[in-house]
Amino acid sequence: MTGLTDQWHELIPDAAPLAEDLAARYTDRDRTAYRDRYLETILDALDSLDQLSTDPTAVRLAVWFHRAVHAPGGRSADDAEASAALAEELLPSYDVSSARIAEVARLVRLTGGDAATAAGDPNADVFLDAVNATLAADHYADHASEVRRDANTPVKERHAVLRDVLAAPIYRTQLARDHFDRAARENLAAEFATLDAQLPAPWRGWQQAGLVALAGFGAFTAFVLAFVATQVPWRIPEFGSDQLWLAIVLTVLALAAVPLLLRFSRRKGRTARIVDGGVIGAGVLGLVAVLVLAPDTNPSVGIGERAPLLLTASILLITAGAASVAASAAAGARIGNRAQLLARIVVPVAVVLAMVFITQPLWRSYSLNANEFLDGPNGPAAQEVRSELTGDVAWSSRSNGYNSDSFGRAVSTRYGIATTRRTATIEMLDAATGESRWRYTRSDASGLPDLSVTGNGELLLAHFDDVGYLLLDADTGKRKAAWPGRTRDHDIQNADPLLTEERVGKGSNKLRGVDTDGQDRWTFEPGRCTSINAVATADTAVAFLRRSCGKGADELAALDLRTGKKLWSRAEEWAGRPLVAGGLVVGLKSDRELVGMNARSGEFKWRWPLPSALSCKTRVEQAGDKVVLMNCPAGSDKTQTVVTVIDASTGGVSWQRSAPIDVSRRVAVTADARVVTLKRLDTCKLQVVEESGYRQVSVPKEIFCNQGVRAVGDVVLARGSDGLIALR
Repeated sequence: MTGLTDQWHELIPDAAPLAEDLAARYTDRDRTAYRDRYLETILDALDSLDQLSTDPTAVRLAVWFHRAVHAPGGRSADDAEASAALAEELLPSYDVSSARIAEVARLVRLTGGDAATAAGDPNADVFLDAVNATLAADHYADHASEVRRDANTPVKERHAVLRDVLAAPIYRTQLARDHFDRAARENLAAEFATLDAQLPAPWRGWQQAGLVALAGFGAFTAFVLAFVATQVPWRIPEFGSDQLWLAIVLTVLALAAVPLLLRFSRRKGRTARIVDGGVIGAGVLGLVAVLVLAPDTNPSVGIGERAPLLLTASILLITAGAASVAASAAAGARIGNRAQLLARIVVPVAVVLAMVFITQPLWRSYSLNANEFLDGPNGPAAQEVRSELTGDVAWSSRSNGYNSDSFGRAVSTRYGIATTRRTATIEMLDAATGESRWRYTRSDASGLPDLSVTGNGELLLAHFDDVGYLLLDADTGKRKAAWPGRTRDHDIQNADPLLTEERVGKGSNKLRGVDTDGQDRWTFEPGRCTSINAVATADTAVAFLRRSCGKGADELAALDLRTGKKLWSRAEEWAGRPLVAGGLVVGLKSDRELVGMNARSGEFKWRWPLPSALSCKTRVEQAGDKVVLMNCPAGSDKTQTVVTVIDASTGGVSWQRSAPIDVSRRVAVTADARVVTLKRLDTCKLQVVEESGYRQVSVPKEIFCNQGVRAVGDVVLARGSDGLIALR
């Protein structure tokens, strides 16, 4: 006790009893914390700070009194209040002025947890900095242990307090910061680390583990993509002169980055910074090189898959380097907890998912935009063009690139006749003049695309074997949508509204209701060994299911077009492919009957009996809201075909004619129900069956008679040596 009272230094004259009383409180055997060494540390610190105060005596008295009353396990606020009250009780007996007593009590109460004071409070600044000097003491670890044991503070609570203290300024005066700040922070950090090791921490450190995983797996993914880039073309078609050096260099750099990042992402220091910066720099240089060296495109030459692969590999290298920088900066964490293990699993999975659902669509968008070319549109489209079938030529498209396949794939839209060319090109021809309204070309595709018309004639769906399904505006040729890559091998079952079929192994085919952007609304799976033939009305899809194994009978099933919900089904077999006209599903229910069925209810609205015997196969074609039935009743002249035009909505006959045409040849049916074919007699003749009767006229010699004609709406096309020919 004598050593502690020596620190009193006649603070108050003739106050030895007070000094002894206070010293006894700090040396009481019942105290486990805030003992004499604690007070001595503060008084020693005050010797170097009290010059900054306006009332050094009040500050020193506050130091002596601030823990004079201490209840083990109690609250700091309670100790501060009791100690301040003690000062107010004892100091008047020693002729201390009331102003100084009030100052002492005020300072003591600041240790109760609310140390917020206004600027310009030098006494409080000096007092609190002296108290906090204990944080910089050599024996701080012992003091901290005593305090935790005395207060029985939970480890988690003390851990949180230390985190907050370390995150804020500790000292108020510059002098205290110069003397104590560094040592105090070292002591607090050591205590924080000790408590950190004691805390149950199943989820701590996941951020750093995730960043390390991102650095390593990102670089590995970049290596894989760069290596794959060496195997695919830089340009389409591939040129032997295309250099591989960029893909090879990026492959080597990405491979070298994998072990370097895994090692140095857990470390700090100059070497780690150099490694991280080198990886980021390699990614940036690769990105710039790809963008600068990317080949120019034209309708004949496009960008191959190497460019987007190298772009992605470069971006992944930049990401991996940045993740390593962040991981190096993160505080050290316990090794091997559940959070870190989970992060190491989740991050690679997230990278893979990002590649599949984000990066791959971006690749596709990049390739689609870079490799498409559109010329036009040129002028408004002609409306309601009709071939009168006089045998004369209305127009001839003499552009190079048309062949018999182009002729066979021509379709009618609201804005003209769409056809294909040998150079992976779609061209929209004006139905009145044959002039090109627009031309859409892809440099990354070969062969001729398949064309379908949807959206009530407003949209053109083109299927390129190398690209997939693209939706074009029939008026302008602009691409409105690209169907997802997974739909590339799907077949169009019905174009307007859209139904597609996905062919699956073992005959487990799937029917899908599809929006014009290629997104599925629903999927119908009829089971194994089942082929599907489907048509659709405005609100109902009808699937004709043919079983090829087992005992299941052929089936007819109706599905709601919007939801795919099954409306009804029954065992039933139809002959041939049905069609939709007049709001009904029309087809041959057998070789003896043509029927019109309400798709929604399955009810037959009308039936049309066929002759008991036929000498040719019956043909059924759609013509707007009418159905054209062509057959050859047995017993009649075998050269005669009966053409019957039926109102599809009622089953009533609009007109019927007999004509010497051969329905086994190429016969075209116009939208207004005229039947047209070419036949070589002495010369090539155009045969026409229409409501007014049968007629035949000669056609120019330039028409290829053996290739027949094609009806595109009400325009009849023929094939000539120079391209497509529209008949007047």
